[in-house]
Amino acid sequence: MLSRTHRPLRTHLALSGALTLSMSMSMCLSMLSPWSAHAAAGQAAAATAPFTGPDLSGVYDCTGQDHLEGPYTATATFKLVPAQSTGRFGAYLFTLDVPGYGSYPGHASVRGTDAAIHFALSDPSTKDFGTGIAAFKKNAKGKWTFAKHYFEPEFKGGNFGDEHCVQR
Repeated sequence: MLSRTHRPLRTHLALSGALTLSMSMSMCLSMLSPWSAHAAAGQAAAATAPFTGPDLSGVYDCTGQDHLEGPYTATATFKLVPAQSTGRFGAYLFTLDVPGYGSYPGHASVRGTDAAIHFALSDPSTKDFGTGIAAFKKNAKGKWTFAKHYFEPEFKGGNFGDEHCVQR
């Protein structure tokens, strides 16, 4: 049995339900208009500007210096994801293959010729993953090059390093 303190709440709920049922269709539509505006904005955002940045896609030969592991060589691959690239912002799939260590798949977000790159060794038990920042430029032969500095927060207690890569 409900106590006296619960009756006002029950009465309020009953009135609230009656008011909800008596709303007119126009009131319902006016309440939905913010959602409709949001949906329309989402549709407008879907019609994004075409990608205008440089296409950095390709295979790169790299040399690096890892703070804990020492010098290494690697092959980096960038592949543009056109559907996720707009204006000067490029989205890329990234893979770094390091002989003797393995493959580090990841992704990059690029603004012009500056990139943020996330990578992770395929074997997650090593905690060998990180984020790098890279700057691209063309060399005298017209090939893209980049210099990357990276940080790995959990690999062997924390690690960092540098890479220099040249497009094939």
